[in-house]
Order: sequence, then C-alpha cells, then structure tokens
Amino acid sequence: MVLALCAGVALSQAFRTVGAIMASPLQADFKLSAQALGIFSGAFHFAFGAMQLFMGIGIDLHGVRRTVLVAFPIAIAGALLSAVSSSYLVLVAGQALIGVGCAPAFLVCTVFIARHFPAARFATVSGMVLAIGGLGMLATGTPLAWLVQAYSWRAGFLVLAVAAALAWLAIWHWVHEPASAVPQVKESIPEAIRQFGALFAMPHTLGIIVLGAVTYAAFISLRGLWLGPLMMQRHGYSLVQSGNVALVVSVISLFGAPLFGKLDRDGAAARRRWIVACGFVYAALFALIAFLHSAWLDIGGMVLIGVLSGFIVWQYADVRGAYPAALTGRAMAVFTMAMFLGVAFMQWGTGVAASVASAHGTDPLTAVLATIAALLVLGIVAFAWLPAPKAGPLRS
Repeated sequence: MVLALCAGVALSQAFRTVGAIMASPLQADFKLSAQALGIFSGAFHFAFGAMQLFMGIGIDLHGVRRTVLVAFPIAIAGALLSAVSSSYLVLVAGQALIGVGCAPAFLVCTVFIARHFPAARFATVSGMVLAIGGLGMLATGTPLAWLVQAYSWRAGFLVLAVAAALAWLAIWHWVHEPASAVPQVKESIPEAIRQFGALFAMPHTLGIIVLGAVTYAAFISLRGLWLGPLMMQRHGYSLVQSGNVALVVSVISLFGAPLFGKLDRDGAAARRRWIVACGFVYAALFALIAFLHSAWLDIGGMVLIGVLSGFIVWQYADVRGAYPAALTGRAMAVFTMAMFLGVAFMQWGTGVAASVASAHGTDPLTAVLATIAALLVLGIVAFAWLPAPKAGPLRS
C-alpha cells in the first residue's frame, strides 16, 4: 500500500519540477518574463499548499484512500488542460488544477506511516517514501528534456497525464485501509476546522511553520524552476545538457532523505539542533552558487544541496512528535501547507527578484539565489529563536 501511495508522490514530484525543463520553451511560446515564469511555476504550489487544511480534514474524517482517490483526477484534468492551453492564463489555470489534485499525495503517505508504523521507524520510512517519490524528479530531467526537444512541452504534459491516471488506478486497486484506521467518531466540517485553532494556539507551531516555509521551497525553486535557466543562460548549456544536470541532482537527492532518516536516532532537542546546523550549511551553498560563476562549482553545489535537502525529513519527524496523535493529520497538513505555500511565494518572489535585477542591469540568477539564501537564514533564525515543543511525550 505504501508503494502504491508512492506512485502518487512520484507524479506530484514530477508535476512540480517540470518548470526547470519547460521554462525556456514556455518563455519562447508565450513571451513570458521571469516574473510570469515564477507565477506559472508557483501556481501549482500555491494551490497545493492552500488545499492542505482541507485535505487534512478529509484524511482525518474519511481516511487516506477516499481522500486521494477523489482528489487525484483533478490533477489529470489539469495536465490535459495544460497540454492544450492556448494562452498563459489557461496554462496557469491548468497548473492550479494539478496542484489541487496532487495536494493529498505526500500528506496521505505521512499520515499512513504515522498510523501504521512505530514512532521509531517514522523518519526512516518517511525517508524511503521521499526517495521513491523522488523518482518523479528523474522523469523531469533528461527524459522530459528529450521529449520536449523532440516534440514539444505539450507532449510532456500529455505523458504525465497518462502516468497520473495509472498511479490513480494503482492506488484504487491496492490501497485498502482497515476500518480501525478511519475515526469512528465523526466531526462536522466546522468542528474539524476549529480543531486547527488548537494547533495555531501552541507556541511552538510558529517556528515549525516558518522554517517549513523555506527549506523545501529553496530546493524545489532551484530544481523545479531555476536550474534550467541557470545552466542555459549562465553557462550556455543546451536543453538536454541542462536536463542531464537536473537528472544528476535528482538522483543524488534520492539518497538524502533515507540517509538522514537513518541518522535520526537522537532525541527531539538534539534533532532540532541538527536541523539548525544543516540549515545554515544549506543556506551557505545557495550563497556560493549565487556568487561563484563556475559551471562545475555550480553543479557541485547543486549536488550537495540535493543531498543535504534530506534533512527536511527531520522536520517531519519533529512535527510528528510535537502534537497529540489525534491531531496527526491536521498537524501534517499545516506543515505541508506551510511548505508549499512557501514554494509558491519563493518562486514568485525569486521571479520578482530576477526581473528587478534585469531592470537594473545585474545578473538575475545571482539575485534569485541570493534571495533564496537570505530567506533560508531568516527561517533558520526564527526556528532557533521561537519556542520549541515542551519536553515529554505528546502523543497518545
């Protein structure tokens, strides 16, 4: 069942990283500015993030299987709409639909793991899910670059729509939750929404959300949007060569989450200290790529970022231990919402930074990467400074 759910995660990863390869063809076809490109890529993540609260309610009230089976066909429809889009606005609408349909993809995995695996294995199994789901990023490296170059970006969306339909069938066929996994006491939707207030009333929630909004956003903004323009505009790489770099970064990143998941053996306080330390190294790598204009140093830096991004799995473990078991679905939903709204705003914001830099005659890609590094530092400082969860078991 976990592997079937991972098929949905893989397609979600593929959809959110198409921008790195499709950016240049879309700019050529629709005459897009860097800011418009950021909005295109951010539309998926904004819709994805905005739906997390509702998906968390759906999972807590109706279970994993029903929630993902109802939502995922919307992603298929969005991919088909994107493939036939004749204008920029229709293209953005397609991305928003894909974001809504993919919204429960990773959330259902984390809740399923929290409900069916021991707490000591949560980070390890979550890391494996992130690695398997990351296979979707491999598809948007060299394979997608070849498909787009040989046919068009529209063919890319059509192929992903077919793959998404197959993933939906796999979930429908294999995922069947025990009746005990779905709560027997039903809340009304207004009551369920009010339960989110309990999460936001806890003083440690703000720090978790602030850091959650920048760590994954940094990696996906690089891999899912700016990697292609970086290699093509700064270093003169072709589309397929840029796809090869994206493939390498994606493959390396697959090992990061399982590695950090296995290293998660210390207590909550030690884990939080390691999150802060890794976060500062992570920000430093983005700053180095921003200002060192060497192809091999840029590629090496991106590879290290791919590996180090695995520490994000520790953030999920931190969330799991910070809230009572009854709020698992909604706590994961709030954290995932923060992550993907963070991606949306970071992609939009870096697009603005690139446009402003171009207007002032400076390198737009330096502005993009420096902005990411600065946002990471702010998020890490907030996480370290704001209140941490109280010591002691919170889960029942």
